[in-house]
Amino acid sequence: MSDHLPAGDAPLRSSTVDDYLHRLAGRVPAPGGGATAALHAAQAAALLGMVARYTTGTRYAEHAEAVERITVASDELRERSLQLAEDDAAAFTAVTDAYALPKSTQDEKAARSEAIATALAGAATPPARVIEAALETVELAMDLLPVCNRNVVSDVAAAAEAARAAATTSRVNVEINLPGVKDRALRAELTATAGRAGTVAGHADEITAAVREEIAS
Repeated sequence: MSDHLPAGDAPLRSSTVDDYLHRLAGRVPAPGGGATAALHAAQAAALLGMVARYTTGTRYAEHAEAVERITVASDELRERSLQLAEDDAAAFTAVTDAYALPKSTQDEKAARSEAIATALAGAATPPARVIEAALETVELAMDLLPVCNRNVVSDVAAAAEAARAAATTSRVNVEINLPGVKDRALRAELTATAGRAGTVAGHADEITAAVREEIAS
């Protein structure tokens, strides 16, 4: 079971950076891996939005349509990733509620086991969605890299690396919940989604290598 923001706490988007890091460093169950993964994804998308907004004007007129598409998509991905942090919190609450169910009788034990399995499946879903968001983000980075303002080209690599962190962190959070997922079809789907973290990492390798070669020349 991965770490998450507790549902009773203030939403992640309304916390200061200092408050968030103080909570992250504390001996509390959340925030943890789920929150950091979602934030990595949100920061990756935000970086792309910034680069896209620097890639406007007459000089980039021939790419205006593509840049506008990337701007809109990156803004949507940023918001989606922040929402996934909140979804992660709700999923964690369901897991803790399930583990708190009574288990005095065989019927109660069976009901509790079923509730835990359902909740764990739900807990694996937000990090799986973060992997998908990270993949979309790194694909946008690949589109933006050839046409972007070269003064901020390093930020495209920074976005790719943040997307990589989001995906690989989320992969662990999916995998830790998989043993409790009893639905075979859902388990196969989640396993396949977790595998896409490798694709994100591969794209990040390509982008970062290209940027480093460019800035070294």
